Amino acid sequence: MRLEGKVAIVTGGGSGIGRAIAERFAAEGAAVVVADVDVANGAAAVAAIAEHGGRARFVACDVADEAAVDALFALAGEAFGPLDVLVNNAALTATERHFLEADRTWWDRILAVNLTGSFETCLRAARIMAPLRRGSIINVSSGAAQRAHRGNAAYDATKGGIDAFTRALALDLGPYGIRVNGLVPGSIDSKGMAPDLKALRGETIPLQRVGDTTDMAGPAVFLASDDAAYVSGHLLVVDGGLLAQQRSPQVDIFPLSRFPDVPASG
Repeated sequence: MRLEGKVAIVTGGGSGIGRAIAERFAAEGAAVVVADVDVANGAAAVAAIAEHGGRARFVACDVADEAAVDALFALAGEAFGPLDVLVNNAALTATERHFLEADRTWWDRILAVNLTGSFETCLRAARIMAPLRRGSIINVSSGAAQRAHRGNAAYDATKGGIDAFTRALALDLGPYGIRVNGLVPGSIDSKGMAPDLKALRGETIPLQRVGDTTDMAGPAVFLASDDAAYVSGHLLVVDGGLLAQQRSPQVDIFPLSRFPDVPASG
């Protein structure tokens, strides 16, 4: 119950990483507002939380829509009171397009949701939190902020922006007692990967497996809780060691086949 008495908004909370965080926050005692554009997913997430005795409300919200974001924060306040935690998880992820095939509509929509959407929610959260001299904002970034995906120039640009935005807000909001941090997921099975694809991708990761959405929930609880009372401006990488390696195992000079065979015990 590390979040007992706290009120949290989780955008993109209807599925994937957002849902795992919302469910864990509720299990830790928080009252959670699940915001999502998908009404069915959002309602299902809230129902699952209620089934386990948690408190949650669903609000349909496109974070790129200012009026919708205003309504989200108004409804959250009416339902549970002043906001303590904001998790900016909502993002467009199916954004692949080669740069030579890019156009302004593609670029603008991805930036509107993935970057401007975080600005909209952070601004409203900060104005609630600053007079109270407390609060935690968690922006969900990506390894794409430090390394590049093929065919994802717009997505990668937004995640680089999220990292810079997180650091800037930590400076601007720190004097008001507001902590601003980021979560950096690696390869996470958020939509249900085929087993063979999941195994193949896991070979590239030092921990030898693709992450589950629940792997993101514990780190989010830490950043939201008083255990992280002196942590701000930090980007917490949760990727099984993926970004730590110089090269993938397939091209490394010391491949996994040369690792010592240590039988597992227990």
